Amino acid sequence: MNHIYLITDVPGYSPQISRLLSMMNYVRHVTLESVKNLTVHELDFLLDEESNSIGALLMHFAAVEYAYQLETFEKRDLNEEDMAIWGPAIHLGAEGREKIRGNDLTYYLDKLNDIRNRTYELFKTVNDDWLYLEEEFWYKKQANHYFMWFHVFEDEINHRGQINLIKKRVKA
Repeated sequence: MNHIYLITDVPGYSPQISRLLSMMNYVRHVTLESVKNLTVHELDFLLDEESNSIGALLMHFAAVEYAYQLETFEKRDLNEEDMAIWGPAIHLGAEGREKIRGNDLTYYLDKLNDIRNRTYELFKTVNDDWLYLEEEFWYKKQANHYFMWFHVFEDEINHRGQINLIKKRVKA
């Protein structure tokens, strides 16, 4: 926390991976501040029959990060077993509304922390050169691991806007 506003070296990681982690840590810090002290009712609240809940969005953050762990480190997509666990959070929508509910904030924070801790461990196994490895990605275009991991926290920032909107409405 003493370095939350610094994009800098992180002990145990190469320079560019450190900077990536610095950005990911700040984004997560702001997300956690946004959901601090929310109740189960607030986490499950739906603006309408088509919206996502805050709890589902938190699970989505963990699911996306897990999916990118698999894609970039294991070179595989989520399999049937993974989808049984993470599918509702990846897809959100009706399945997410049905299956992701009734959990307290600690449940979601534990999922986010478990996945992030795995990311920390995985990032210790690679160096900056790994970030620049390219492979086919969206729309059959090339992307490097740096972009893929940028997308992990860019997606979180995007959906955090939804969380803040939902929070304003649930309290009204």
